[in-house]
Amino acid sequence: MRLGFLYSRIRKDEKLLLDALEERGHDVVKVDVRDPQFSIGERPDELADLDLALNRCQESSRVRYVSMFCEHYDVPVVNGARATTTCADKVRGSLALADADVPTPRTEVSFDVESALESVESFGYPCVIKPVTGSWGRLLAKIDTRDAAEAVLEHKQTLGSYEHSVFYVQEFVEKPGRDIRVVAADGEPVAAMTRSAEHWITNAARGGEAEAFEVDEEVRDLVERANDAVGGGLLGIDLMETGDGYTVHEVNATCEFKALNDAVPDVDVPARIVDWLEAKAEAAE
Repeated sequence: MRLGFLYSRIRKDEKLLLDALEERGHDVVKVDVRDPQFSIGERPDELADLDLALNRCQESSRVRYVSMFCEHYDVPVVNGARATTTCADKVRGSLALADADVPTPRTEVSFDVESALESVESFGYPCVIKPVTGSWGRLLAKIDTRDAAEAVLEHKQTLGSYEHSVFYVQEFVEKPGRDIRVVAADGEPVAAMTRSAEHWITNAARGGEAEAFEVDEEVRDLVERANDAVGGGLLGIDLMETGDGYTVHEVNATCEFKALNDAVPDVDVPARIVDWLEAKAEAAE
C-alpha cells in the first residue's frame, strides 16, 4: 500500500501509526500539509499515485480543507470531507446526531448574549458553555450562576474570534465521574476506555485516568449510528452514562488513541487501525 500520511504535527498517536505502517512494510509518503500548494483543479505532486490518504491534521482549520482537496483530486482519503467537516464543528455534530436520532445532550445555540442567557436560565444551573470548535476539553465552562454566565459570555463576545460569538449552551449531564471513549472504524469498535477524574472534565488530555471498557450492545449500536450520522471513518466517539442509558456528546474525526492503547494491553490499537487502512486501500482500487 502506498499511503499518504497527511499531518501538521507528529504526536505520539501519529508515531504509533507510522511505526505500525513501517512494520507492515508499507510505502508511506509523509506530507506536512503546510508545505504544498492546494491548487483548484491541479493536484500537488505530493498526492500523486497514492492508494489512500490518511488525514491526521489536528487543526479544524486544516483537517476539513485537506480532505476536501483530496476528494477534489479523486484521492481516496480517510476521514472524508463530510466526517471532518461535521466533527470539526460542534453545532454540525450535534445536528447530525439529532437528525439520526442518536441520544445527545440537550443543546441550544444563540447568536446574541441576551438570547444565550435565556438558554442558560432555561437549562438551570449548572449548565455548560462550549466553543463550537476545539478539543482536549479546552475553553469549556461549567456555569453555576447567572453572574458566571454573564462574565463568560461577555468575554467570549469581546475577546474571542467570530466563532466565539456562536454561543453553544448545553445541559450538564451528571455522569458518574467518568465518560467513555470508543475508537471505531466505520462503526466497528476497535477498543474502548473510560476516562475518570474528580474534575467534571474527564478528558485523558486533562488528566483523566484511563481504564479498559467492555463495549455492550447498547454502546455498539450507538457507535454504529453515530458513525453513520457524521459520515463514517476512523472516529473517536465519546459517550456519557446518564443512569437511563447513554448519551453521545461528541464525535472526533482526528481521534487520539495513545491513552486507549495503554489502557487495553490485549488490543494493539495502531495495528488494528492499519488493518482497517489496508482494507480501505484495497476497496478503493
